[in-house]
Amino acid sequence: MMPSTMAEMWTTMGSTIASFMFVWAIVRQYCPYELRRCFEKYTHRFMGYFYPYIRISIHEFSGDRLKRSEAYAAVEAYLSTNTSKSAKRLKAEMGKDSRNLILSMDEYERVTDEFQGAKVWWVLSKSLSPSRSMSMSYYPEQEKKFYKLTFHKRHRDMITASYLEHVLKEGKEIRVRNRQRKLYTNSPGYKWPSYKQTMWSHIVFEHPATFETMALEPEKKQEIIEDLLTFSKSKDFYARIGKAWKRGYLLYGPPGTGKSTMIAAMANLLNYDVYDLELTAVKDNTELRKLLIETTSKSIIVIEDIDCSLDLTGQRKKKAEKSGSEDESKSNKERKEPKEEGHSSSKVTLSGLLNFIDGLWSSCGGERLIVFTTNYVEKLDPALIRRGRMDKHIELSYCSFKGFKVLAKNYLNLATHEMFDTIKRLIEEVKITPADVAENLMPKSPMDDPEKCLSNLIQALEEAKKEEDEAAAVANKVAEESMGTEPTKEDDIQPPSQEVNKDIEKPDT
Repeated sequence: MMPSTMAEMWTTMGSTIASFMFVWAIVRQYCPYELRRCFEKYTHRFMGYFYPYIRISIHEFSGDRLKRSEAYAAVEAYLSTNTSKSAKRLKAEMGKDSRNLILSMDEYERVTDEFQGAKVWWVLSKSLSPSRSMSMSYYPEQEKKFYKLTFHKRHRDMITASYLEHVLKEGKEIRVRNRQRKLYTNSPGYKWPSYKQTMWSHIVFEHPATFETMALEPEKKQEIIEDLLTFSKSKDFYARIGKAWKRGYLLYGPPGTGKSTMIAAMANLLNYDVYDLELTAVKDNTELRKLLIETTSKSIIVIEDIDCSLDLTGQRKKKAEKSGSEDESKSNKERKEPKEEGHSSSKVTLSGLLNFIDGLWSSCGGERLIVFTTNYVEKLDPALIRRGRMDKHIELSYCSFKGFKVLAKNYLNLATHEMFDTIKRLIEEVKITPADVAENLMPKSPMDDPEKCLSNLIQALEEAKKEEDEAAAVANKVAEESMGTEPTKEDDIQPPSQEVNKDIEKPDT
């Protein structure tokens, strides 16, 4: 009797479930979407009077441009670290901005978290919304993912005020630790017709330079490191004094002294992205502001060889000269006309660049460094490098003996050697860049030992000293000859003038 009763019960249950699913399918097929949404809304409102729990949804995408929500990404990073041990169903993927494999909870997985004695539940859900375009048959239903946070209503104040702030802060820190730093470059504006496409292209930033490997005096290194670290921890200070959280660095010195290496060391020290801005590819000041808006915080904006990028040096002096000479202005205009025909011409002005550095638009974002490099600092407009725009000026000069010792440790793993005394004497007398020193210390074959590399450097220093001595001797000789010939010229000129005067006086007599 029991088996038949159980069979009938299961049969009835199965039939009921099948009937319910059939009715629900009919409702979804023929009932308007707006009517179903209205029914769900009032059902949830009715259940809210009896349901003691509160739910908060954090969606993956929001806004018109379908930009991924930063809150969603922070929650995802927080849960990947704090709940991956308790979840039973996980998914592993390589994040877009991550260098490690990320474990996160799978869809519809439920995990529990505790905060100050309060228990909360996280669920990763998704919803399907039909496309409302005219061609619905060509576009499938859009899938929208969201995290759903559930907690008891008696913990409302603590969860909304403290817990969510804790989750976002921890999630952002986890993303910064795991993110893959990038090197960006800008492209000409005419190549980006779609507003959804970014004006920057990037590759992974993997430059190995650090301050420990730079050929620089230890005191100067420590000063720069302390300045950078102090800046990165001064968010509250900049807010208190009413100044945008940014700082400008001017790196200047002869070619080969390590300006680009310094930028890479800054990025590795602070874990910042690098935006290498090519001014000649920027169409005008408006596009320059758009590029600034699309940069992120924790980044370094670099303009290398600022004196060569555009004609931004001494513009005010040139304008004064043009007003005094119309013919010269016409000739200059004719020379510039062929350049303006091409797409590569840029109309970025000195005023636009100054506003880019410290104007109103420069306050967007935060924690940003702006770095200029130049070989000839005297060519730059004083307004461009004044304090407040370029806050710290760093001169990278020729290699010193302390810098050589750093390079010897890097390339040859030598802290001391008997040849160091000779090198010290020569390097104090000769101007040689760290790049030239490094090239001579680098082994050229498997047979090159440290002694061979040091001998190559000594030979290069001696040749450089010989060239400098010869150049100085030639310069002295030319100066002596010029000083010696000047009186003879005056003597040669004087007699004819006297003869002319005598000839002129003869008719009068």
